[in-house]
Amino acid sequence: MTQPIPILVAGGAGYIGAQTCKALAQAGYLPITLDNLVMGHAEAVKWGPFHRGDIRDRDLVLGLVRQYGIKGAIHFAAHSLVGESVRDPAKYYDNNVAAGVAFASALIEAGVTALVFSSTAAVYGVPEISPIPETHPTAPINPYGASKLAFEGALRWLGEAHGLRWTVLRYFNAAGADPDGEVGELHEPETHLIPLLCRAVLGEGPPLTVFGRDYDTPDGTPIRDYVHVVDLADAHVRAIGRLLEGGGNLTLNVGAGEGATVLRILAAAEAAIGRPVPHGFGPRRAGDPVSLVADTRRIQAELGWRPTRSDLETMIKDAYRWAEKASGERPTGA
Repeated sequence: MTQPIPILVAGGAGYIGAQTCKALAQAGYLPITLDNLVMGHAEAVKWGPFHRGDIRDRDLVLGLVRQYGIKGAIHFAAHSLVGESVRDPAKYYDNNVAAGVAFASALIEAGVTALVFSSTAAVYGVPEISPIPETHPTAPINPYGASKLAFEGALRWLGEAHGLRWTVLRYFNAAGADPDGEVGELHEPETHLIPLLCRAVLGEGPPLTVFGRDYDTPDGTPIRDYVHVVDLADAHVRAIGRLLEGGGNLTLNVGAGEGATVLRILAAAEAAIGRPVPHGFGPRRAGDPVSLVADTRRIQAELGWRPTRSDLETMIKDAYRWAEKASGERPTGA
């Protein structure tokens, strides 16, 4: 019987990380989670060994590679709150760049040459065209996006110097929850649209605030591209598999490839849930672009990836089931 290939998953106790661990296990890999639990939850680690620790800990990373014979790694361990990054940019450069370089350097020292990095569409800043291709200029407008872009640059030079092969996945808006109810989105504070609207419907949060209704869009609200967390996880599995087979470096967008206005999402939620979404309107937020939609042709060509659960109805229904479950018992997600 073929032994599963061990993959080190930094940040595997988080929302997307835990879902990816499940997908890795289903694809015949053994996910080994390394997480300091600052944002993640130990209860979300269900598909492989868990080691609590920091990605900066060189000896820990070297020891895990030796212990399990790790062949590749996926790096999710980062801070991701835009507002917080503006208030405390040093925190974001320290965690998202310095700690990431320390982690990659330890992997290189241990002989691991395949790394998938969880990046963001925030590296593009305010888009000049939509959908956004990977060749679009990168001009982030907040320290979060800038820190992710800085680590992308570090990966390039680490690859040049040491033969590290990498894939950068630039996410658009992750949403949804595991259809089996095993993983879901549970951030504190919560800043994402779909979990916030679920909380508003359940009466567990205030009415949703729609920021801006004077954009140049069909209904005046901004357009965003939402991709189901299950589809995101599949992209990571395909990316690490390609690297382990000898594939070269890639930077890829991960999104549904189509956008929806905020009001369209609220209408879809009301139809999917069967209840109104309490909401009001506020002023535009500084730096919010009119439209953020992924051009996904490259990931389709390179990885054979296509989203299968990223229609609005499916994402919202999955997210709402998870929110209902969390409402009474407060299970752990990320």
